[in-house]
Amino acid sequence: MDLRARVAFQAGRTIKEVFRLAQLEAVVRMLEEHECDFVDALGRDLHKPRFETVVSELILVKNEALHAINNLKKWMQPQHVERNLSTTLDECLLLSEPLGVVFIMGTWCSPVQTCLVPLVGAIAAGNCAIISPCESQLMQALKCCLMQFYGADPRESRSYGRMVNLEIFNRTRDMLWRSGKVAVGGQVIEADKYIAPTILTGVSESDPIMQQDIFGPVLPVLTVNNMEEAIAFINKQEKPLCVYAYSSNSKVHNRLNETSSGSFCSNDSILQSLMVALPFGGVGSSGMGSYHGRHSFDTFSHRKSCLLRGTRFECVTYLRYPPYEDRNLSLMTWASTLSQKSQGWCQIL
Repeated sequence: MDLRARVAFQAGRTIKEVFRLAQLEAVVRMLEEHECDFVDALGRDLHKPRFETVVSELILVKNEALHAINNLKKWMQPQHVERNLSTTLDECLLLSEPLGVVFIMGTWCSPVQTCLVPLVGAIAAGNCAIISPCESQLMQALKCCLMQFYGADPRESRSYGRMVNLEIFNRTRDMLWRSGKVAVGGQVIEADKYIAPTILTGVSESDPIMQQDIFGPVLPVLTVNNMEEAIAFINKQEKPLCVYAYSSNSKVHNRLNETSSGSFCSNDSILQSLMVALPFGGVGSSGMGSYHGRHSFDTFSHRKSCLLRGTRFECVTYLRYPPYEDRNLSLMTWASTLSQKSQGWCQIL
């Protein structure tokens, strides 16, 4: 498959705007024509309600594709950058060229958007893409939910999902059993891959559940004495994919710059990762690159620096050539002061 993709890319098929648009339009048609297939597959995998599949997965990807279709021509245009004294008569620009063949690996917890949203960006940027949707047909993240959303028994609720497979179920169950104390929930049924919405208290920093991503319906509560302690705890860990702050006190939210994370959201969850105008991605150990809208296009593009120079300015640039003379150095120093936005020697090189 990789060889076929490389051959297709080398043939130049994906470069043309008309081809990119056709592929993006095909993504939209696929989502519309196969909505029931997505709903059924996610229902089989995770007992996922149709409402959640349509709203949090299909509409999201469709909007991404339509946004790319509407903006592709503008994204593909060269971006002109500011010129300095030495490039006054030249053309300085950035060209977005496709990376080539890219590999998109979805996560078990959110395969539709983590596969198809980046795919939109990869197509828009002119790449060939290979997708790996993990081990399941189609899977969607289990959200940490409060029990009142699902009635007295979440297991009986049509709105409550399941773990995707036994491997993930066992991993989450083991972390749950080896960490803190169950305050709410805690019920596990292996045959059904079911773990109830669970809140753990008395959690310590060394507990297994605090050492890795959970991606399951378990919320560990680690108690700190104040905001300073909370911020210090966050900052001594690897940079997270997101920091969430729940508070009616705006001063809490205003301290978001004291931590570093891929994104930040106050008094909500997930929402910041669904907006086409906001880039979603990690920083440091939580990931590289970002996607959504123009950010997806840029992630799958190489921004090639281009300087289109003629010979008209050679009457000045010859001063930089050997043999070096003090007189030439004085002239270059004087010329560099002519620009109000002088950046030093590079102005006249």
